[in-house]
Amino acid sequence: MKTAKLNNGVTIPLLGLGTFRAQEKEAYNAVLHALKNGYRHIDTAAVYGNEEEVGQAIKDSGIPREELFITTKLANPDQGYLSTKKALRKSLERLGLDYVDLYLIHWPKSYELTADSYQAMEELYLDGYTRSIGVSNFNFHHLEHLFETAEIIPQVNQVESHIYLQNKKLQEFCMKNGIYLEAYAPLASHEISKLLENEKMQAIAKAHGKSVAQVALRYQLERDIIVIPKSVTPKRIDENLDVFDFELTDEEFETISNLDRGRKFFPEPDNFA
Repeated sequence: MKTAKLNNGVTIPLLGLGTFRAQEKEAYNAVLHALKNGYRHIDTAAVYGNEEEVGQAIKDSGIPREELFITTKLANPDQGYLSTKKALRKSLERLGLDYVDLYLIHWPKSYELTADSYQAMEELYLDGYTRSIGVSNFNFHHLEHLFETAEIIPQVNQVESHIYLQNKKLQEFCMKNGIYLEAYAPLASHEISKLLENEKMQAIAKAHGKSVAQVALRYQLERDIIVIPKSVTPKRIDENLDVFDFELTDEEFETISNLDRGRKFFPEPDNFA
């Protein structure tokens, strides 16, 4: 598994398993299968309601904790200084872990709540409850306001990103400030059928003996974006990991770059209830 080094020196696998909407037994089975078949990066969140199942799968995998990279996220109702500290401790209890590797503010709310929550996260980071901290669904202005009060630059900004929403300017801004962009819904989520039917993507996939999904993931990896495709299907979990043995040509890369439409399938952060 290839890795990236975050701005605090922590190493993160470039590809992980997302668990959004994976509930109970399917979340457990998906995570256990992923870990037993080469994954070392698992992404969950308090609001997903599956931290206990993810934690049980981690335990049952038998893989040493130090070999894993586990992310969870602060739910909106828990934002605030004291509530953030309580929320991470509850997440750790559900996961059965002493620490996570990355803790994210799941969605931006007010600038004040973000500042208070992030201050608590900085302290949790310094106290060893999380090895890295960051944000999710943050646009330019959310980050700019956070920079005014933050003492530790976020390590990661996790956002919706796929071939139809490539976030080129946001990635440039983040990388300029030492923040890695991490893509959720890298296969266009519930619009994946449109991705798989794209004729240009099909032609590139055929040229490499790969699937369209693998080409879509490979494109983002070659842009230095961390990807966390979600699946509960063993065959697709395995397929998504098999993307490190080929490279796109310059022409193929340009073709995919031109598919960007600024098309979002999830809410705009400023309009998220």
